[in-house]
Amino acid sequence: MNKLTAAPTRQAIRLPTTGTRFVSTRALVRRFSPLLVLLALGVCIGACNHDFFDPMNLSRIAIAAAIPLTIALGGTFVIQIGSIDLSAEGVVAVAAITVSMLVENSYNDNHFGLWVLAVAIAAGAVLGLTNGVLHVFLRIPSFITTLAVGFVASGIGTAWLSGNTIRVSDTALRSISITRYFGLPLSVWIAVLSLGVAWFIYRHTLLGRHTLAIGGGEDLARLSGVRVSRVRIAIFALAGAFYGVAGILAVAQYGQGHALIANGQLFVAITAIVVGGTSLAGGNGSPMNTLIGTLVVVVLANGMVLLGVPPYVQQGIQGLLIIVAVTLALNRSRRHIVK
Repeated sequence: MNKLTAAPTRQAIRLPTTGTRFVSTRALVRRFSPLLVLLALGVCIGACNHDFFDPMNLSRIAIAAAIPLTIALGGTFVIQIGSIDLSAEGVVAVAAITVSMLVENSYNDNHFGLWVLAVAIAAGAVLGLTNGVLHVFLRIPSFITTLAVGFVASGIGTAWLSGNTIRVSDTALRSISITRYFGLPLSVWIAVLSLGVAWFIYRHTLLGRHTLAIGGGEDLARLSGVRVSRVRIAIFALAGAFYGVAGILAVAQYGQGHALIANGQLFVAITAIVVGGTSLAGGNGSPMNTLIGTLVVVVLANGMVLLGVPPYVQQGIQGLLIIVAVTLALNRSRRHIVK
């Protein structure tokens, strides 16, 4: 009798263990799938064109990733709380125009030096703060609020310059994209520093923990004592500050400032975020995931150029990439709509 009852007991204990291991393995593969995709992409492109692994080409990839990575880092925090920020291009443009008009340029006689970089970051943070305040206090969905603020910011930039372009001749600012350390320009190291700041906020601050808590369940976070409104406003302001840094990098790289300087960067940034595995429903993701997602997008674009893929086909492939990434990253068990 004891033998008969013992066998089912042992079997009942083993089955959950096997299932748990399967779930753990599946979760592990899901967690590292963006990195595996990046490695596979690099190997495939390198096999088709050996110039891909040339140090100069790898440097070009790093330079191309600097601006979208900085924008995507700000956008990651917003998506983590279950919202979305569509104002990035306008905010980057305002920050770029601000710094262009305050350093040595072709538009006026200003020459205030590199301390104006803080002004550009502050301008981005103020516009981000505006996003947060309008979203929270007027209870307007974030995608509408940020889309409107982005249009307003672009309009301000266009009206400010009357549609013209400012040529920047400040050598100190231009040196950000020229001066190299360990083979990479200073702009890349600034992007790496931004990544480090984002990681510290995400991993070691109360704001980072509360961000994930709100994305995981706003009502539960509120019951746990999280000041949801304040966190939301702070996150939008933080995102704006990252966009301000991206505006500085854009001016340094292109040597000019105008209202359309960030055109196309929003799509690349959002693609990088979701390709990195951050769910649009919020509650997960990290700056490192965003780094990997950015590299996937930039490496894919670089590879298509090396392989001679026509530009219109490149756009189609990038669009297909974001559809596949969102499909794989979306947790269909969660029924609420992305805010």
